[in-house]
Amino acid sequence: MKTKVRKRSAPDVLKGHLISLSFFTIVFGFFLGGIASAEKNAATEGKRVLEESVNKAVISCYALEGAYPSSIKYLEDNYGLTYDKEKYAIGYIAFASNIMPEITVINLNPSEEEEEKIKAGYEEFDDEVPEITIE
Repeated sequence: MKTKVRKRSAPDVLKGHLISLSFFTIVFGFFLGGIASAEKNAATEGKRVLEESVNKAVISCYALEGAYPSSIKYLEDNYGLTYDKEKYAIGYIAFASNIMPEITVINLNPSEEEEEKIKAGYEEFDDEVPEITIE
């Protein structure tokens, strides 16, 4: 018994390839979107983890020594605090040895979305500041 092989026309073949290509493009788009979202979450999480690490080191120092550390350098030298200095900056303001210091972690390489939030924050202040005229 012979099997008939039906030849597909060029439009049918092209239609099949276009459907496969469009499905691949959609799946690839979701994949890239997921990667971008994961990178954004990782940057936010990295900043949060660093803030927690600094706070824990400060509290450990106070618990063990009875005084808050005078600088971040002291925490690095004596409590093993490490962080990527090219990626983050730590603002540390110590008022007195018995008062919890003010700690601020700044991302030196903010995402575009974070930059927009920063710019929007500055614009809010521009609207609230009254103009002063001197006569």
